[in-house]
Amino acid sequence: MSRLVVISNRVAVPKARGVAGAQGGLAGALNAALKDRGGVWFGWSGQENDEQLGNMDLQRSNGVTTATIDLSKQELDEYYNGYANSTLWPLFHYRIDLARYENKTGESYERVNDRFAESVMPLIEEGDLVWVHDYHLIPLGERLRSRGVKNRIGFFLHTPWPPTRLLTSLPFHERLVKTMLSYDLIGFQTPEWLSSFVHYCENELGAKIDRESGRITHEGRTTIARDYPIGIDWEHFQAEGAKPEAKEAEQRFLASIRGRTGMIGVDRLDYSKGLPERIDGIGRFFDEHPERVRDLVYVQIAPPSREDVQSYQEIREELEQKTGQINGARSEVDLVPIRYVNHGYSHAELYGFFRASKIGLVTPLRDGMNLVAKEYVAAQDPDDPGVLVLSDFAGAAYQLDCDGKGALLVNPHSPDALANALNKALDMPLEERKSRYEAMITTVRDDNVREWTTQFCDDLAKG
Repeated sequence: MSRLVVISNRVAVPKARGVAGAQGGLAGALNAALKDRGGVWFGWSGQENDEQLGNMDLQRSNGVTTATIDLSKQELDEYYNGYANSTLWPLFHYRIDLARYENKTGESYERVNDRFAESVMPLIEEGDLVWVHDYHLIPLGERLRSRGVKNRIGFFLHTPWPPTRLLTSLPFHERLVKTMLSYDLIGFQTPEWLSSFVHYCENELGAKIDRESGRITHEGRTTIARDYPIGIDWEHFQAEGAKPEAKEAEQRFLASIRGRTGMIGVDRLDYSKGLPERIDGIGRFFDEHPERVRDLVYVQIAPPSREDVQSYQEIREELEQKTGQINGARSEVDLVPIRYVNHGYSHAELYGFFRASKIGLVTPLRDGMNLVAKEYVAAQDPDDPGVLVLSDFAGAAYQLDCDGKGALLVNPHSPDALANALNKALDMPLEERKSRYEAMITTVRDDNVREWTTQFCDDLAKG
């Protein structure tokens, strides 16, 4: 079995693993793969350092080696906050109105990818599989090839891939996509985003496409592109749910809602998550059913992210304003219909909160994986499960729709659609709730993150 070299913007370094739940999800799966295969996980340390940029920190813990480098303040401003999160992130989420196109940040993005390539080169041995992750490092495969790396190199994109007409708004879009064709295997979350990528390659680059095999041939090189829907770490999440901390969180949540129906949303504070639109839909529901204000309490957990980016500061202000307006109009001395919490919780606590909530809201305007939707399903009581209300534009939608018999799919842009879904969820009989849960739980359990990791690595190895 080949060694594995994982490269990502951030690394789950050993010293960060004391945080509750830190080994769940993708980090847990990649660490498991690294333990099985041997190898190293390389990326940014999360630290800013303007002086010793050439230094690499190597650590080994529980059979996994991590290697990290620091970034300078300028690199953080231009590569990370700039091109990655102010250009590619909004563009890939179909928000070209928010995307900033500046040559300076694009040049920094390329320089950091060059530095990543130069730094990781000594760690790559003959026969290693190299697996690069996400939009921060799209050109990295090409940078490694230019330095003579002959290994099998794969890339997985954790975000959506936009339609061709949106992508062509990006300056030098052709150069960016051509670098992706240096990978041997490219993975996308859904068939829709795979199709958008293939459409671009065929229509903008003139590449030869074999849709049955996923082969894309351009300028004498062949790349395989396929969809690999990522799942949750089922075993880890169930283990978290068995902890006393999870039961305590469940009881705490139930005690706080005092007999009403609990509804929950857990999202990073990001404009792609559709949080203001979600609050508008809840407000519309209360407007149309004022008598149900005493039946329902909504808890929105929204940890802040990328607070240095202006658009993220604006989304927080908008969310606080909308929440305050509804609470101001609908609250009583013993009742507040919406609770907005601006910090995170451990996986065990989230399991308890999910299990106590009879409605889960996951309604992004456009999003990549939406593992929280699968975690909500995984935490439910099979004998009395809740209802998942899921955006039609979520990465998990095509798996959890279950031919209309799983999650309630909604258009997150429509307050009326969300209000109607909430009314249906509140009144849904137990037998229908159980039927929908049973339709979803199989894919949530079986199509898990460890299976995803194994499938991608096996496909990368065999070509």
